[in-house]
Formats: sequence, structure tokens, C-alpha cells
Amino acid sequence: MTAFDFKVSKRKGGELDLADLRGKVLLIVNTATGCGFTPQYKSLEALYEAYHETGLEILDFPCNQFGNQAPGDDAQIHEFCTARYKTQFDQLAKIEVNGENASPLFVWLKTQGAEEINSGVKGKLTMKAIDAISTSAKESGDIRWNFTKFLIGRDGCVVARYAPTVDPSDIEKEIVRLLG
Repeated sequence: MTAFDFKVSKRKGGELDLADLRGKVLLIVNTATGCGFTPQYKSLEALYEAYHETGLEILDFPCNQFGNQAPGDDAQIHEFCTARYKTQFDQLAKIEVNGENASPLFVWLKTQGAEEINSGVKGKLTMKAIDAISTSAKESGDIRWNFTKFLIGRDGCVVARYAPTVDPSDIEKEIVRLLG
């Protein structure tokens, strides 16, 4: 099984068959508009603008499971992101990433054994503080907070999992390597 075996709900209805993205490098992110990590949308958009033409797709999944930081509906969230960060990449329907209602894609992503990469001592301390307040991450491998990122190779397999503290710009070299 690979990421290309899944279908996900689009923001405006219908489904996106990830098989249609076969051969692309994917960066899959669970996001929130009211989070301290929300400014990462700027870095996500910069990566999209730089590498979309060479095969990068960014899939943005709003999620309200962490501190109720994505309270709006799909249209409100999209309006915020496009107005504030000028995002152009795919923003899909709001989902859950943990628990019994978790998106099947995220259930699969969490089982792929990719150890979460963090951003040094400060990032580890930040994640320790987040773990203390997060009520959604209950099982081993669960998503711990907004802006967890999964990098998927052209073969549809998980290459890496990045903690929310890792800015998307910090994984640019790995994206370039995969696109090469």
C-alpha cells in the first residue's frame, strides 16, 4: 500500500484520488489557522511556488483536534489562508487525524514507522510542552499537534515525518533530492 491508494475529500465536495498524483513528491500537512505554527503557511507556499512545476504537491488538511485552533468551516479556513498567506496549493476538507474518526490516509501515515524528526533542543522542548497539553494524541504514533508533516516520495512511500516545530523551509533540501 502507498499514499496513492487513498482518496480524500475535497474542500468543495467530491474526492481527490491520490492515484492521480502518482509520480509526484507529496508534502502532507495537518494544519490550523489559529496556531502558533500557522505562519508556516508562508514557507509551505514558498516551497509550492518553487517546486510545483517540477513535481511537488502540497496537501493541506485542516484539523481542529488540537486546542480547537481550526474552528471555521472549510470555506472560512480557505479564505483565511488565501487572503493572509496567498496559498495556492490544495487545501482539502477538514479532517480528524487521531481517534476513531481519523482519516484513513492519516491512519496509514502514522503506521509507516517514520520516526518524527524534530528541530533541535528548542523544538524538543516545545514538543514536550505540547505533549503536556495535547489531549488528542493517545496512541503510539499519533499526530501530536498541528503542522505535522509527512514527506512522500514519487513511489508513494513515506520518506520522513517532521514535527510541527520543523519549518517547511528546513526540509527543502530533502524535497529537492526527491524531485531530482
